[in-house]
Amino acid sequence: MNDWTAGYVADIGYTYGYYAELNPLRTKLAFLNSGLNAPVMGIACELGFGQGVSTNLHAAASTTHWCGTDFNPAQASFAQELATISGAHVKLHDDAFADFAMRADLPDFDFIGIHGIWSWISDQNRIILVDFIRRKLKVGGVLYISYNTQPGLAAFAPMRHLMTQHAEVIGSEGHGIISRIDGALNFTEKLLATNPGYLKANPQIIERIKRVKEQNRHYLAHEYFNRDWHPMHFATIAECLAPAKVSFACSAHYLDHVGAINLTAEQQDFLKEIPDAMFRETVRDFMTNQQFRRDYWVKGARHLNLLEQAEQLKAQRIMLVKPRSQISLKVTGALGEANLNEAIYPPILEVMADQKPRTLGDLGQAVRGSNINFAQLVQAIMILVGSGHMAAVQEDAIVNKAKKQTDKLNSCIIEKARGSNELSYLASPVTGGGVTVNRIQQLFLLAIGQGRRQPTEWAAVVWAILDAQGQKILKEGKALETPEENLAELTDQAAAFAKDELPLLRALHIC
Repeated sequence: MNDWTAGYVADIGYTYGYYAELNPLRTKLAFLNSGLNAPVMGIACELGFGQGVSTNLHAAASTTHWCGTDFNPAQASFAQELATISGAHVKLHDDAFADFAMRADLPDFDFIGIHGIWSWISDQNRIILVDFIRRKLKVGGVLYISYNTQPGLAAFAPMRHLMTQHAEVIGSEGHGIISRIDGALNFTEKLLATNPGYLKANPQIIERIKRVKEQNRHYLAHEYFNRDWHPMHFATIAECLAPAKVSFACSAHYLDHVGAINLTAEQQDFLKEIPDAMFRETVRDFMTNQQFRRDYWVKGARHLNLLEQAEQLKAQRIMLVKPRSQISLKVTGALGEANLNEAIYPPILEVMADQKPRTLGDLGQAVRGSNINFAQLVQAIMILVGSGHMAAVQEDAIVNKAKKQTDKLNSCIIEKARGSNELSYLASPVTGGGVTVNRIQQLFLLAIGQGRRQPTEWAAVVWAILDAQGQKILKEGKALETPEENLAELTDQAAAFAKDELPLLRALHIC
């Protein structure tokens, strides 16, 4: 019998995650910050879309046409359901990569996204993907690819191998993959308790295993328990992608663009002495002990002169996507947690606190009195966007066109929240992507949609939904027992939602 899974975990669905780096709108600021021309995005593709959450949110929240494939038919079916509801320009398939690559009905793409799966597939499938990129990515088009990276995973690789061997040899097939994962993790802890030589050489592995045990089992199944698992050095990725005629553009993780939070002054000086940009990336990964990379590659990089770069940066629109009260003046990079400059960030946040879109040029004018120069402003915006506090914003004409689609998709997601907490994102036509909105907040929106006006009414609606399913609110890790306690907590949450989140969701045209 032909194994359609090709060694990939298929008996358990992937998580319902959302990945902002797959939003084509994000490429522009990253490219401009790196002095590169940012191509216009009109047609996009995601290879291995999982449950299709990112693809559907990005399709509904923009005028970009999307297509993609995921070989798991259950996941493709769910993704197709969302696509049908939104009415967005999106065509999703359950083809294997080899079959999808040979489809005659596919256009050429401005953007191709491959999130995570590169590390989990066979060499044969990687060759298929590279050939697909070579043939189907337009000149000037962008490839987003994320992957597990060496040297950061070098110490963990033997432990991952041991866990998969335990799941295959000792684990019971009749109990399913989750049981086998739990068994492998328990075995690993017992092994480490014997203080083996591997642990003496890699003492940090104990903390790594603790973090792994805390993670979602659906995620772990796909991350570590496939037949194939290949963390790669950056240089190896470059060699693999060379036939596709793409070159490295920049990191898709905005915080990587800021040397001061990731590298010591000595390390930054050392990197400056390396003339080859590609080798410099490899050396940088050793400095940060990189475990996971999120990169943009481009077919035909075009460099901007300083005037062009400055003009295009000043035209970039951004807005605050978190309540000002929830934004800490701290950032975490490879060097750990750092404090943000009190002379720069508060003035920027004060101007943007009204949650209205502004160009960087307008923002620069507004903070001139605080003696913030344009280079400082751009770096601050890279940090604020990279931390999830700000986002790039689409033109008003696109926002208006996309809102009909996002309204339909968001209504569907909110309805699903009555019985599930799997989908924690709603689509914003303003940012062209997803915004985190948890289940309780979605149910508050459901109550508002039913005509309830007061937080006390929203809380009552939500409690009725939860109580009917025997569910309770957790507070400080403990379930609240009485109806009065649950209703009181929900009322407090509803009041906070009305004060902070609701105005923001309205500014994002989510409600």
